[in-house]
Amino acid sequence: MNIPGHPALSRRALLRTTLGAAATAVLPAAWAQGLPKFGSSPVPLGVIDVAGNLALTQKVFDAYAAANKERVSRFTFTRSPAPELAGKIRAMQAANRVELHMVLTGLDGIAAGIEQGVWQDLSPYYAQIGNPADLYDGGAAAIQKQAGGNGMLIAYSPQGPILEFAPSRVAKPPKTLDDLLAWTKANPNKFFYARPANSGPGRTFVMALPYMLDDKDPLDPVKGWDKTWAYLKELNRNVEYYPSGTTPTMRELAQGSRDLIISTMGWDIYPRVQGIVPKDTAVTAFDKPTFVADGQFVAIPKGLPEDRLAAALDVLKYMLQPPQQAMVYADGYLYPGPARKGITLAQAPAESQKVLNEFGRLSYYEPLLASTPVKAPLEPKPLIAMFRAWDEQIGGQKVKT
Repeated sequence: MNIPGHPALSRRALLRTTLGAAATAVLPAAWAQGLPKFGSSPVPLGVIDVAGNLALTQKVFDAYAAANKERVSRFTFTRSPAPELAGKIRAMQAANRVELHMVLTGLDGIAAGIEQGVWQDLSPYYAQIGNPADLYDGGAAAIQKQAGGNGMLIAYSPQGPILEFAPSRVAKPPKTLDDLLAWTKANPNKFFYARPANSGPGRTFVMALPYMLDDKDPLDPVKGWDKTWAYLKELNRNVEYYPSGTTPTMRELAQGSRDLIISTMGWDIYPRVQGIVPKDTAVTAFDKPTFVADGQFVAIPKGLPEDRLAAALDVLKYMLQPPQQAMVYADGYLYPGPARKGITLAQAPAESQKVLNEFGRLSYYEPLLASTPVKAPLEPKPLIAMFRAWDEQIGGQKVKT
């Protein structure tokens, strides 16, 4: 696996200083000097999912609830678009009424929350929930370093991008970026991808382009992506609109209004398992591809009552144990899925093994992963800058909810 180096230490130190200053502005707790204590009775926990993560972890939450009734009385699950998350939590904190206790999010939500200073620093609790140095390696370790103490990685994938298409309508799928541009010109409005700020495949595609186009600095979307932005502008000429999330791309592919979309391994597998797209829908990787890894986190907002924080940390610890990590294979939503090192498909529940052997294209994806360089995604600040630049320069005026 080829994970690029991270920015200089001085840059990381500056980010930590910035986050530390933000932390002093939001609801300091009297018990912050020690581990939070459980209350005398079980507490309800509100969980918000902005990344589709419950497709991987719903059974993990159910298992925790069944085994720990003395700690958590119930989980309440809600869903929300990722771009709305940080502002929603910030408003709750300003009102001193935080009703969301655990957040399931991708690096996009982590980045937005860092920008607004809403996340509880989890690093003082590593001895309780698990030390990242012991839990992760390779690409998962790189992504966790980007989040710092603002969240804990619970699911991981080398991701993509790949092209997904209807084989009955696309006899010869593109194999290079030039091919893709030519195909979209010849087939206007038959290709699209979702807005990167709210789509794993969308941002994976955009972040892979500077590597595949040999741009000046793939880690700097503001000053180092001249070729990337030029390519996306050309591609934009042939795109009717951009959905606000990934699921509509799958539906339109299945319905026939689009013939070719940007996808990833997990987004290929899971919708076919669920019947959202036909089982015979096909995929192909670009020639000489570069993949960009992705991960999903549990983050905890600042300002929780002590008993809620104690319960949320206990759930997080549970989610990171090997038996629960093996459950994250689930139905392939973020294939492979487990973030913790050393977890294999052989450890997964029999149902997951059956599903992935039927729908997982393992004979295609495993060699592809073995031969494809995998890069870490953008750090949080450049990621936010990329989202803004894409909205302003490429597709912000063509996004539909």
